[in-house]
Amino acid sequence: MKLSKIAQTVCPSPTLSMAARVAAMREKGIDIIDFSAGEPDFDTPECVKEAAKAALDENFTHYTAYAGITELRQAFADDLKQYGLEYTYENIVVSNGSKHALKNAFAAILDPKDEVIVPAPYWNSYIDIIKMCYGTPVVIKTKMSNGFRVTIDELKAALTKHTKAVLINSPNNPTGMVYSREELEEIGKFAVENDLYIISDEIYSRLIYSKKLLHCSIASISEEIKERTIVIGGLSKSYAMTGWRVGFTASNKALADAIANIQSNSTSNVNSIAQKAAVAALKNAKEDADAMLKQFEHRRDYIAQRISDIPFLSNLLPKGAFYLFVDVSKLLGESVGEYKIETAADAADVLLEKYNVAVVPSDAFGFENHIRISFATSMRDVVEGVNRIERFVKENF
Repeated sequence: MKLSKIAQTVCPSPTLSMAARVAAMREKGIDIIDFSAGEPDFDTPECVKEAAKAALDENFTHYTAYAGITELRQAFADDLKQYGLEYTYENIVVSNGSKHALKNAFAAILDPKDEVIVPAPYWNSYIDIIKMCYGTPVVIKTKMSNGFRVTIDELKAALTKHTKAVLINSPNNPTGMVYSREELEEIGKFAVENDLYIISDEIYSRLIYSKKLLHCSIASISEEIKERTIVIGGLSKSYAMTGWRVGFTASNKALADAIANIQSNSTSNVNSIAQKAAVAALKNAKEDADAMLKQFEHRRDYIAQRISDIPFLSNLLPKGAFYLFVDVSKLLGESVGEYKIETAADAADVLLEKYNVAVVPSDAFGFENHIRISFATSMRDVVEGVNRIERFVKENF
C-alpha cells in the first residue's frame, strides 16, 4: 500500500520541529531560551476571555454558519476599513487560523500545473500548502540589498504560461520587512497585466513599528487590484490568540462563496465560542493590542542593536512583525568542538546544544546563511538569549 504523493512530499513544519526539540530539552530540566516560536508571550486580553465565558454560559455551543457568524464577519470587514478596504460580511470567510485561510484560498484558485510565485525568504508553510492544493511553487530569492523585497524584474523573470498567482507577505515573516505603497502598486499592475491572482498575507498588519510607515494592503490600491486579491488575516499575532484559531479571508464575493463552499466540506465552522471571543477582540481589545505592540517595539530596538554589535553577525532593522533575520555567513566554515559549521542549520544546532538558545535556520524559509530570532518572548529572555549568542560568537570566532 502506498501513501499519496502529497503525503510523501509534504514536510513537517521546521518551526514546530524546533519547538519539539525545545520541549524535550526542557523536560530534562535544561534552561532553554526559545527564540524559535512565532507566538506572542502575552496572555489573551481579559475582555476576550470574558466573552468566551459568556458564550459558554449562554450555551452558544452549536453549529454556526460555515463561513462564520455574521457578527464576526462584519467585525472583520469593519476592522479592514482602517486600511482603506471596503468589504461587507459577504466578502469574509472565517477560518481555523490564517494557515487554514491560506489553504482555502489556494484550493479555490489552483488546478494541477498552476504556478504560484513565492518570494523568499518566505513563511515555511507556504510551499507545502501550495503543493497540497496541487499547485507548483516558483520561488524567487530576494536580496538583502533590496530589503528582501521582490522586484518587478524578478517577477517578470519568474512568469510563465502556468503562473496563476503571486504571494505577498507584508509585514514579512521571517525578515520583518514591509512593502511600500509604491512597490505594491507595481506588483498589483503586474498582476493585472498578466491576469494573476494575488494572495496577500497580512497577518502582521497591526505590528508595524513606525507611525510614518502605516500598513498598506495591496487590495486598497485600486478596485481592479482588489478584485483579484485574497487578503489573509487573523487574530493570533496581534491579540495573543494563537490557540483560539481564528483567521479569515477577504475577497470578492464569487471567491468568498467558493472558499466558503470548500470550508463547508472540510472543517465547517470555526469553534463557536472562539468566534464570540474574536468579536470581543476586534471591538474591545485594541488598547491591549497597542500595548503589546509597544512591548514588541522595545524588544526589537534592543535586540536589533545588540545583535548588530556582535562581531561577524549582521541584520536589517525589522519594520514589522516580531522577527530578526540574522546573517551568519561569516561563521561558516569554522569548527566549534565536534561541530563543523557549514550551514545556518549547523550554527542553530550549536546554539541549541551548547548554548541552550533555540533559533530557526533559514533553510526553513527558502534561504541560506541566516537564522531567524523571534523576540515574541519576555525581555528577560531577550537579554539572556542575546548574551548567550554573543558568548557563542566571541568564544569561537
